[in-house]
Amino acid sequence: MTSVNVDAYLERIGAERPAKADLAALAYLQERHLKSVPFETFDFNLDVPIRIGEGAVEKIVDRRRGGGCYELNTSFAALLTALGYRVSLLAGRSLHNGKEPLVGAFFGHMMLRVEIDGECWLVDVGFRWASWRPLRFAERSPQKDENGEYRIVDTPDGDVEIVHDGVHRVRLETRVREIGDFVPTMWWFCTSADSPVTGGTIWASLVRPEGRASLLDRTLTRYEDGRRIKEVLDDEAFPAAVKRWFGIELDQLPALPPMPAGAAS
Repeated sequence: MTSVNVDAYLERIGAERPAKADLAALAYLQERHLKSVPFETFDFNLDVPIRIGEGAVEKIVDRRRGGGCYELNTSFAALLTALGYRVSLLAGRSLHNGKEPLVGAFFGHMMLRVEIDGECWLVDVGFRWASWRPLRFAERSPQKDENGEYRIVDTPDGDVEIVHDGVHRVRLETRVREIGDFVPTMWWFCTSADSPVTGGTIWASLVRPEGRASLLDRTLTRYEDGRRIKEVLDDEAFPAAVKRWFGIELDQLPALPPMPAGAAS
């Protein structure tokens, strides 16, 4: 990434260039990313090739899109690296609200380990339940955050689990991985009939000032004037809602499930 790329990325997330690569700047950039770039799976549904690493930056910055956790976290890692941070990739799997045996795919999630002055911090900009600020990796007592309370707990096999508001959300390896290690699972996500992001299912989520906006297939959940509103979108309303609540202009409509009988948008 050149300095021009960095400036464009910072403009994309509404952030100023930090004076130095310290913890305060990392927390600021993480929160700005979460509030500017949505998690979204439209390209999986549309069978558009998915790129990770610096290849995801063009999608997020130039096309002002979002992406899945691999896209968002590796893109953010590229920005942080260009700004002078020491960033490593850690592999994890989602725990589906902590309810066994519904455990996500091996390598199904990714988090960033950022080292600052010899101390490591966990960062995630690609997960609904992610903290808005870095988590101290060595800390095992509760860590308060605008998005709730987090704890990092050790597992008997040497992994750690991220607990959010009492629910185990992610099981995370502690060894560092290379970006190529994630390619087979990305291929599975893009091609398998068992993948949660192919076969018609659509997700989008973004932290907004009035509250998180979330999309599952045709159902949009959002907040307006302090009220939680849920609505089912028909084909005509869908593109405008995606643009308004997630900032995404779709070139084509994804394959949506049929409207529920009697549903009104």
